[in-house]
Amino acid sequence: MQESTKRPYRGPLFVVGMWRSGTSLFYALLNQHPQISLLYEDDLLLLWPLFLGGKAKPDWPERWDFWNLAPTRHQMDLRNLPRDVTTIAEACESVWKQYAGLAIGGCKSPNYFDRLPSLAARFPEARFIVIWRNPVDVCRSVLRASQGDSFFAKPGMMLRAIRGCHEMKVGCDALRAKGFPIHEVQYETLVNDPSEVMAGVCRFLDLQFDARMTGLQGADRSAIYDAAHHELVRSERIAGKNQKPEVLPSRVRGKIARYIAFWHEKYGGNWPAVPENNGARSRSWFVLERILDGVLYRGLRIADEIIVFIYCFAPLAALRKYRELRGRGETIVMKRESLVGVAQKD
Repeated sequence: MQESTKRPYRGPLFVVGMWRSGTSLFYALLNQHPQISLLYEDDLLLLWPLFLGGKAKPDWPERWDFWNLAPTRHQMDLRNLPRDVTTIAEACESVWKQYAGLAIGGCKSPNYFDRLPSLAARFPEARFIVIWRNPVDVCRSVLRASQGDSFFAKPGMMLRAIRGCHEMKVGCDALRAKGFPIHEVQYETLVNDPSEVMAGVCRFLDLQFDARMTGLQGADRSAIYDAAHHELVRSERIAGKNQKPEVLPSRVRGKIARYIAFWHEKYGGNWPAVPENNGARSRSWFVLERILDGVLYRGLRIADEIIVFIYCFAPLAALRKYRELRGRGETIVMKRESLVGVAQKD
């Protein structure tokens, strides 16, 4: 009998979840496998305007590095990145291949939560892992992170997080309907039973299970931002849910509860899986709240996209000066020097 000649899957693999839903922990565990080498929040796809007109801007690597230090964090030499690529997909694939080699390449990013269909359209051979977490805990964690991170302190982040959970659900369902390979992981199950979850991931990726994927000992976290809200993923053990003081105002908890009740009605009690359906029903007037929230949410996402265009087309010198005036320039330089120092030690 002729042996199977099935080609090993090389990617791209996208790991997507809402902010503060355990994607960093999952990334650290996933990259413990010797045949997986994902980038941590490279977010290059967010900078798609750099590749408009069928030709990349010549300084796209420098703008990408200025955007979020992704090349520096992954110890990539900007001089080795191709300047003559014509599409964003081509640029991403060249980066992933350069970083991963023969391993499965791709990236983990919560910033792709509402871009699943567009990712699938650009990368028809991609596979997707989507991570879910209780929307209440997502919002609690976003609020705690806002105390030390300007990204999470932006106006409207709570609404982005609430509505974003459903945006990701819509995208996930769209991919399933089109037959794309997609695997779903529940954060609460990952924390309580990492062996079972990671074994399921290996089956999804056609890989042999590696026991190192169940713990953080020896995990490479060099590309993860040095921020207080990443303290747990930088530890040596997977921390379960700890009792913390409630931080969400009652009005926010009420809004989330109304959305969860509505979603349970909409999806027959099956989503979100956590918290479990308690039979609560949404009020008839909630339709007005959803309409108003939807308008505000779309406005916030348009504003996010405008910022991307500014970063793509404004003179880099002006952008650097703007960061200096905001007091972020020194922080960026310190992070860059710290990361370069780590690379030199390695």
